[in-house]
Amino acid sequence: MSIEEIAKQMVVKGKGILAADESTGTMEKRLKSVNVECTEKNRLHFRETLFSSSSMKTCISGVILFDETLRQTSSSGTSIPELIKKSGSIPGIKVDKGAKLLAGSDKEKVTEGLDGLRERLEEYYKLGARFAKWRAVYSISTKHPSKQCIKSNAHALARYAALVQEAKMVPIVEPEVLMDGEHNIKKCYEVTSVVLKECYKMLKLHRVNLRGTILKPNMILPGNKSKEKSNTEEIAKMTLKCLKENVPTEVPGIAFLSGGQTEIEATENLNEINKMNDTSFAMSFSYGRALQQSALKNWGKNIDDIKKTQEIFNHRSKMNSLSSTSKWNKDLEKAS
Repeated sequence: MSIEEIAKQMVVKGKGILAADESTGTMEKRLKSVNVECTEKNRLHFRETLFSSSSMKTCISGVILFDETLRQTSSSGTSIPELIKKSGSIPGIKVDKGAKLLAGSDKEKVTEGLDGLRERLEEYYKLGARFAKWRAVYSISTKHPSKQCIKSNAHALARYAALVQEAKMVPIVEPEVLMDGEHNIKKCYEVTSVVLKECYKMLKLHRVNLRGTILKPNMILPGNKSKEKSNTEEIAKMTLKCLKENVPTEVPGIAFLSGGQTEIEATENLNEINKMNDTSFAMSFSYGRALQQSALKNWGKNIDDIKKTQEIFNHRSKMNSLSSTSKWNKDLEKAS
């Protein structure tokens, strides 16, 4: 399959991407929050519970994995990438090494991991990965983000994307404007616009085939400490306006990150975006916590009660599948 075909499959109607690429450190926090010890065995057990759920076949188009998980074998003796492929989903891999302090800046961050990436991608392809992910983060304050931060991260994202396509994989480009702060929705729109413009300027400079990419952006939201609140309709309108103005039409699809929203907020906002979607882009999801949180809480009560954990995950996946086709409503949540 060509990278353009893989990209289309990743945002196929009614399906989205499960972000299960938490680092060991992040998984430690998550498992600790439900009183489960963070061992390799437990990390695999939780992830395998999700990957063997029935909704993988109907609602999930791809799974972003962490390096450790891509190399693991399931309890049935099948490799994790093979388990994912059997459900008709595509295995992917997080390849960045995390956001580190940007030298010479004021507490801003740049994502690292380009050193040795070409060789790692070659290995990841052999292990079964067919797409990759790289996340850049931008904070909003009276002096952030700086031009230095915006340009440094766009340059890294573009170099990453070019290397991923060279390795015959699809790059997910994830420039995340963080929700933390007192800014209103207008400020988020302005910053996200500048960030996206610079990203696509750099992607074009590095000759990245945009038809073989997926954009994973934040929705346009007010900061979590903002005094000005925004309703779902305003969020959808501003998000679509920003994407139409700043994302080239060659990009096949957009898989939103949940970025600090609750499970219901992430579902409701995606549904409203799809109701209003008058673009050529497929609008889908690439959620981590917004797909896993309730399932994780249940799993923490009894890690052997796989059936119940899968039921919860299947429900959340179904709700987001419906929101990606604008068929979700609050009554469906209550019915569950």
